[in-house]
Amino acid sequence: MNLPFSPEQMIYLLDMVGIIACAIAGTTLALYKRFDLFGCILVSMVNAIGGGTLRDVMLGRHPLFWMTDLSYVVVITLTSILGQMFFHRHQKIDGMLKLFDAIGLAAFSVIGLTVALSFDAHPIIAILMAVMTSIAGGIMRDMICNEIPLVLQKEIYISASIVGSVLYLALLHLGVADWVRETVALISIFGIRMLAVKFDWHLPSIQLRR
Repeated sequence: MNLPFSPEQMIYLLDMVGIIACAIAGTTLALYKRFDLFGCILVSMVNAIGGGTLRDVMLGRHPLFWMTDLSYVVVITLTSILGQMFFHRHQKIDGMLKLFDAIGLAAFSVIGLTVALSFDAHPIIAILMAVMTSIAGGIMRDMICNEIPLVLQKEIYISASIVGSVLYLALLHLGVADWVRETVALISIFGIRMLAVKFDWHLPSIQLRR
């Protein structure tokens, strides 16, 4: 099946989807915490490119992706400004945050995995880079906003990224087309995360009872 765009274009599109989703999530939380215009933009920047930046530093990928393509900074800034214009403080932000976090989780997991694999990283390292790319920005965002990071609670979050990444690697081993692998990984990660939110799934405690 011939697609109207190349695998590289699809990865770039996924990256922008994740960037926009995380910029919205970061701006929403910052506004709820009563940050000003530039504070909101800062939080959205950290949320959107923090994970990818840490990934690139760990992989020795220089220059950093957002330094060679200013469209990342422009898109994040515009998304944050638009988000601030249409934000209503009395609306419930929990559901919105989790929705856009789930979109960012799926998109950035696939991006992190594919970038690591392009550096011939071991599959385990590639999975770690997928997780790192998808969660690091959110952790930094929550810390700036004085919140307990969502991913460090008993949420089905990191495990969703791992499951999607393993599926991607299994399909890669079977020689499945790029777009199929990416689509399956995206749907599985987003689906697991949103099902966990809807049905209140949590990771079990491994603490031994006396």
